[in-house]
Amino acid sequence: MTDSELADLRQSYSQRTLLEADVLPDAVRQFRQWLDEAVAAQLPEPAALTLATVDAATGQPSQRVVLLKGLPDEAGFLFFTNYDSRKGHELASQPLAALNFFWPGLERQVRVEGWVEKAPEGVSTEYFQSRPRSSQVGAWASPQSEPIGSRAELEAREHAVEARFAGQNPLPRPPHWGGYVLRPTRLEFWQGRPSRLHDRLVYERQAEGSNPWKISRLAP
Repeated sequence: MTDSELADLRQSYSQRTLLEADVLPDAVRQFRQWLDEAVAAQLPEPAALTLATVDAATGQPSQRVVLLKGLPDEAGFLFFTNYDSRKGHELASQPLAALNFFWPGLERQVRVEGWVEKAPEGVSTEYFQSRPRSSQVGAWASPQSEPIGSRAELEAREHAVEARFAGQNPLPRPPHWGGYVLRPTRLEFWQGRPSRLHDRLVYERQAEGSNPWKISRLAP
């Protein structure tokens, strides 16, 4: 593909609208409604999100796709990972993060910003032990984000974990693996519209008042 052909790639959006009168007053409940609609539409990987973190020492951002695993108390976004991974180290040094959900089949995206804390250990253990046993083995075997000599070395580590926990199911949760909850302070809902005049509604958490969320419209 040439640069000219690449520049010509574009999609016209016209499926839906996003109006202030149509949204819920609570940001996380509005997100759940959109997530339910993405699931109902049978979109691929509707719970997939891009997680952006930053290295506090260098200011270098990084991002990767992970899966949303819950909305605890309708007040947070739950995901799981290796605490010793790059994202784990970055969240330890700078516990602020951003999420992005993109549902092209509905011409929608949601941006979420907030601060991050580790999930309770009981929550992490319960989820870990609900995973397929092969995934539990993988969590023990992989030194995530660290250099590894070869695929054969990784598979040897897997076999060693299998031998160590032979006959055990579920496996104990590794101390380096668990959940995080992002507590949102800002959510932006984006709905594609014709002529690139998209709808953008942003929820910002308020310190005081009967309604914890202020809703504003942003120019596209």
